[in-house]
Amino acid sequence: MAIPISYNFRNLKLRKGLTIMTALGIALTVTTAIFLMALLAGLQRAFVSSGDPRNVLVLRKGSEAELSGGFDASLFPTLKTLPGIAKDSHGEPMASGELVVVIVLPRKDGTGEVNVTVRGMMPDGLEVRPSAKLAEGRWFQTGQREVVVSRSIRGRFTHTNIGDTMEFGKGLWTVVGVFDAGGSAYESEIWGDVNQMSSDFDRQGGYSSAYLRATDPIAADALTKRVADDQRLKLEGDLETSYYDKQTRSGGPIKFIGIVVAFIMAIGSIFAAMNTMYAAVAYRGREIATLRVIGFSRPAILTSFVLESLMLALLGAGVGILLMLPFNGMQTGTSNAVTFSEVVFALTITWQVAAYAMAFALLMGFVGGLAPAWHAARQNILSALRG
Repeated sequence: MAIPISYNFRNLKLRKGLTIMTALGIALTVTTAIFLMALLAGLQRAFVSSGDPRNVLVLRKGSEAELSGGFDASLFPTLKTLPGIAKDSHGEPMASGELVVVIVLPRKDGTGEVNVTVRGMMPDGLEVRPSAKLAEGRWFQTGQREVVVSRSIRGRFTHTNIGDTMEFGKGLWTVVGVFDAGGSAYESEIWGDVNQMSSDFDRQGGYSSAYLRATDPIAADALTKRVADDQRLKLEGDLETSYYDKQTRSGGPIKFIGIVVAFIMAIGSIFAAMNTMYAAVAYRGREIATLRVIGFSRPAILTSFVLESLMLALLGAGVGILLMLPFNGMQTGTSNAVTFSEVVFALTITWQVAAYAMAFALLMGFVGGLAPAWHAARQNILSALRG
């Protein structure tokens, strides 16, 4: 016969102080775990949402990033003739030769300067990225020293409002627009005309990469193979989705630190839960013996005390999730191990993150409550009644 759950609720309510302290300890551990998982979820979302299954990114063979993937500009006309490329609004192959460089910008909060990615692109560069929407101002004009910045860049760095000028390359560039990249990795970039940037950085003879827009995802797969097989090019293509997925390795250090910190804090929370449950066993010795006398078995008592510990853990997990909700969507940044520039992303508390937090708390509650529950179930009935 099982002990009613109402019995566990009553006991947690009777020991309010101890229950609250233990739940807060578990909540602190859960908030730390959620914070780190939300960081990873936000970083992954920024990279994964950047890719379009119809876009093919072309780099020099053996290159892993656009900064190191430069190739001769004379190859670009050949790239545009490959079968499977969609047509742009002018009826031409939708392709963009691009130049990627890194500049240093000061943060608005005065905490220093960081590397920021600047991308020079052809007019088709905007068409191959339909998810990027103009939020304010206008797009840059070809041949002009003009740039557009993402909303995240404008919010984090100085001299990035419309009408401001920023100095890089060989002179000043005017900010003429702000775009919204929908939380993708492009939120960390500044865009301008590729020819003007090539002149400023003495790179007239080459591109860092090329973007080709295929007619559909199946054609995109075929296009990557055509790029690699064409002996005239000596280049390789990769699906844009695959390229940005590889860059999630930037979150490796965050993940490692998160596991270490969460493990250390979990040990503390487990001992707190264990201490609470041992105190409950000591306080309720006669009560436990009485339950045995009236017919409740040792397994029933063991189950009841483990369940009580799990309820305590769930209370802590709920408090921890509530404490973290106000931080959902908060923007932060980290260094991209591939491009060496800052990646802006938002903390993202998904249902999956919340589920992992709950599971983590339940594991702490189970481990912390098992030994005291076993001790309670093994108590000698006569000794407990005399006490």
